[in-house]
Amino acid sequence: MGKGMYGPCKTTAEVLTLFTLQIIIFVLMGTLMTYGPQANAKMSREYIVQLPNAGDIQVYPNVHVMIWVGFGFLMTFLRKYGQSAVGLTFLVAAILVQVAILCQGVLYLTENSGKAPLSLLSLLSADVAVAAPLISMGALLGKTTYMQLICMGIIELIVYTINKHIGEKYFVAVDAGDSMYVHVFGAYFGLAVSFVFGLRNKPKNHHLEGANYQSDIFAMIGTIFLWLFWPSFNSASLHGDDQQRAIINTLLSISASCVMAFATSAVVSKDNKFNMVHIQNSTLAGGVAVGTAAGMMCEPVGALVIGAIAGVLSVLGYKYLTPLIQKVLKIHDTCGVHNLHGMPGVLAGLFGALMAGLATIEQYDYSLYEIFPARASSSMRTVNEIRAEYPVNPGQDRTASGQAGYQLLTLLVTLLVAIITGIITGYIINLPIFGTVPEEQYFDDAVNWELEEEEHEVKHKEQTNIEQLPMGHI
Repeated sequence: MGKGMYGPCKTTAEVLTLFTLQIIIFVLMGTLMTYGPQANAKMSREYIVQLPNAGDIQVYPNVHVMIWVGFGFLMTFLRKYGQSAVGLTFLVAAILVQVAILCQGVLYLTENSGKAPLSLLSLLSADVAVAAPLISMGALLGKTTYMQLICMGIIELIVYTINKHIGEKYFVAVDAGDSMYVHVFGAYFGLAVSFVFGLRNKPKNHHLEGANYQSDIFAMIGTIFLWLFWPSFNSASLHGDDQQRAIINTLLSISASCVMAFATSAVVSKDNKFNMVHIQNSTLAGGVAVGTAAGMMCEPVGALVIGAIAGVLSVLGYKYLTPLIQKVLKIHDTCGVHNLHGMPGVLAGLFGALMAGLATIEQYDYSLYEIFPARASSSMRTVNEIRAEYPVNPGQDRTASGQAGYQLLTLLVTLLVAIITGIITGYIINLPIFGTVPEEQYFDDAVNWELEEEEHEVKHKEQTNIEQLPMGHI
């Protein structure tokens, strides 16, 4: 592929598409969305305080920081792709958060106004949804145009919304930290897209695919932000004692994964030294692994154990599994999302199914029916008796083993939907209208950015050569 495939005409077309896309969002937002009761000036303060989720402002800023700062800086490890890692995350997330609001709004259109209510909970849910395409972006980092990323993200958010709706409404699966809906879906969707890229161009070693001292430090900024705010992410959809449990479980799990990632990295690395790739990523694996069961009574020791397993599994994945997947399946995973999000996400789904299968009324009391709504009785008489002590809605009379089965079904369906739609999306974004990046320009900021420092160095070199010519002639 020559440089002409990513020439000025193609770039101009992409910029015009960007303008057009934002205009389309204007129209859809005006047509489909309006302020919800929580944000409506016509509602009294007494009414707003009584609404559910009125206190989401406490968690929302933390999740917001995770998406833009955490994910953005985590991907700056490539030595010549730092501006694109942060900048394209900024651009893609800003567009996709609007798309996510619209996707979720379609599910909640009201009969009276024909519009969906927009509240702080809507923004929080949209931020969580955007995490999925940003995870997928990590598998493709440095090899795509920004329009390919945006197109992939829009398709992914539509499918993500449908998949999550099926899991929550029809399977009634519990996934407090969205480890299945976000991490598993995002990782395997991105890997499926990368698989299509590998079919077109066999993955090869690239001279720019690596880090330097400065880029590794910047990537650690993203790691620290994500590590600090992960308890907020896993507890964002919960309230009361459920939220406290999720924060405690997540902190313990992610702490254990941090320690075990350092230890395992030293074991598998040369001279028993720490590997920066492992530390930047595998230290976070515990946050993913405990996500599904974050609000369940897995006990502090259970959170520690699942986090420790995730930390070890993630490091071993980076060391042994990633090269094998690239060699056998031709899947190039730039950021190793399979090791941070994919495998720990699957582990979270399995752990969540185990905890659901072990949950009893003796352990949870009536809160069992709040955490696992489908396990409540379908009999209104029984529900009304419980309501005298605890707010419970009619359920589906599920047993513990039945709930565990639906948890596993949700994990399986999420995997299949992510892989199948990811492959289809891979073929779509490889269409010429979205542009392509030539292999020789992979992992290079110069494809998307004006690099003032390099331009200055080139001009200085040219001036030096011009000055030297007359001297040589003399």
